[in-house]
Amino acid sequence: MPRKECIAMLLAGGQGSRLGCLTKRIAKPAVPFGGKYRIIDFSLSNCSNSGIDTVGVLTQYKPTLLNSYIGVGSAWDLDVGDGGVYVLPPYMGEKGGEWYKGTANAVYQNLDFIEHYDPRCVLVISGDHIYKMDYSLMLEYHRQKQADVTIAVIEVPRDETKRFGIVRTDEEGRVTEFKEKPKEAASNLASMGVYIFNWSVLKEHLAMDENDPSSDHDFGKNVIPRMLGEGVGMYAYRFRGYWKDVGTIESYYAANMDLLKRDPEFDIFEDYLKVYSKAPVLPPHFLGPRAEVRRALVPDGCVILGEVENSVLFTGVYIGEGSKVIDSIIMPKVEIGEGCMIKKTIIGENTIVGDECRIGYESGDEVSNIELTVIADNVTLPGRVRVKKSSQIAGWRQSKIS
Repeated sequence: MPRKECIAMLLAGGQGSRLGCLTKRIAKPAVPFGGKYRIIDFSLSNCSNSGIDTVGVLTQYKPTLLNSYIGVGSAWDLDVGDGGVYVLPPYMGEKGGEWYKGTANAVYQNLDFIEHYDPRCVLVISGDHIYKMDYSLMLEYHRQKQADVTIAVIEVPRDETKRFGIVRTDEEGRVTEFKEKPKEAASNLASMGVYIFNWSVLKEHLAMDENDPSSDHDFGKNVIPRMLGEGVGMYAYRFRGYWKDVGTIESYYAANMDLLKRDPEFDIFEDYLKVYSKAPVLPPHFLGPRAEVRRALVPDGCVILGEVENSVLFTGVYIGEGSKVIDSIIMPKVEIGEGCMIKKTIIGENTIVGDECRIGYESGDEVSNIELTVIADNVTLPGRVRVKKSSQIAGWRQSKIS
């Protein structure tokens, strides 16, 4: 088998606890996004669009749906010979086994997978970011700089630097400082969690990290700072497109709402770097005689008999007569009865909302600074239920309802 120029290791094992009840049953990369996608679609599509045909997907937390969704990778044209997409959960060896202890350890535990392809470079990416990126351009930059490591960076507002790994560079783009979530940032260049490593350098430093008992085995906290301290050739690749870390309910909601803007910065309709998904084949959507729809994504299989405004619907949603859905995200196969009022609410897959429910209007316990209401998947709300705004409902309980 010829040597691969670059293979990808896609980190998809995190719990995503900041997404609250949206990740109670599924991993964060499996959360639906943008009307017909799941979050992992964006990273897998980027790989396909960049000519990277070998992808190891590192799963751990609640992987069942994610494993089923990825399948053999045909939705992203990754079902190729001498490559393809592989789901890589923790496994047992002759000396036992253990859970992935961090992002670096997850890759370390799969050195055999990488060795099998003997690539010149390894692309490490996350499965929980929304962006379109041609990794082949970053790989070309990596070659031109004769780098050992290249980190994709993007400018962020100064007041958000505490959320990211922050990079400082010299005039040639060489990284001179990397600090994970600093209190005082030296620049506003944030790491996107997209790395290209020369395979030999990565292999050596993963082994060193594994033998460090004080390490959290994390790329941003441990491996990158260690490499920088030892003087490896590390460069920053500036990305100037749209990129969102949807790790919180607020950022997830905002990224979905971005799609509804008149001239969206992130355009899912353009042909450049198409985003692929494993969406089900469904009949066209149907709008009833009294339906009103304004500024909304309405995919196949939806039946709208009420009103929808400034909202993202997913496949197979039903909205009954007299119901009104405003500023909301309604996930696949949600059924909303008649006469409901729903505002600024995220409703998880397969949830049923009975007639005349009122959700997201009255004030309640604050769990979000933008007053979002979230209802998990597979919840059944009986008729005439009142759900206070800013609530999170993981199951129907009378104590949560007013």
